[in-house]
Amino acid sequence: MRKRTHEGSPRSRLLVLVDESNVGSSVRTAGRGLDWLKLREFLAGPATGRELIEMVVYAGLPPAIPIWQEERDKKNKFMHWLRSNGFMVVTKDGSPADEGRYKANVDVMMAIDALELSVEMHPDIVILVTGDADFAYLAIKLRRRGIRVEVASVAQNLGNILKSAANEVIDLAPLFKTFEMMKIEDAPPQEQQQRQQRQGRRRPRFRPPPSRNL
Repeated sequence: MRKRTHEGSPRSRLLVLVDESNVGSSVRTAGRGLDWLKLREFLAGPATGRELIEMVVYAGLPPAIPIWQEERDKKNKFMHWLRSNGFMVVTKDGSPADEGRYKANVDVMMAIDALELSVEMHPDIVILVTGDADFAYLAIKLRRRGIRVEVASVAQNLGNILKSAANEVIDLAPLFKTFEMMKIEDAPPQEQQQRQQRQGRRRPRFRPPPSRNL
């Protein structure tokens, strides 16, 4: 837990940018559901001694086609919940990919916004909630502006290049352990399908061939 600032001292202005797909995948790998309010409290709550400017969530949406409509409506409902709870949300429509999946890469949007918001909002600290090594150059660019850059992720999903580019790494693994366990049916359809495929590929137990009567 970070130390509180001394009473009367100015608090650092904090901007948090979240790669929703990356952090969501990490927490589901741990078998937990993502508690967004706890995440915000952990990174930017009163106990940190920092002043949160904005926490911006970047999320890809399922394609706007009939086969994905149900999942898209569900995701949009969740985005509405985030906005209603004070998060700033930026979305991008996805496009169909192979094997019943879709892709919606928000990396470029998040990187451009990070630079623009750093100019407009003048944060002292930027926390990048992602383990994607593609954000390493962004971290360096922000540090060149005199901004402290922290990366929040879990060790197994954090690229070494991004780790070395940041001022500090915040390990989210202990926080994830406080989240509620996730049911398989609560996972996104793509992950449900992957789990079913993994289960279907399990090797059967070895059984010896039947003995022959001589």
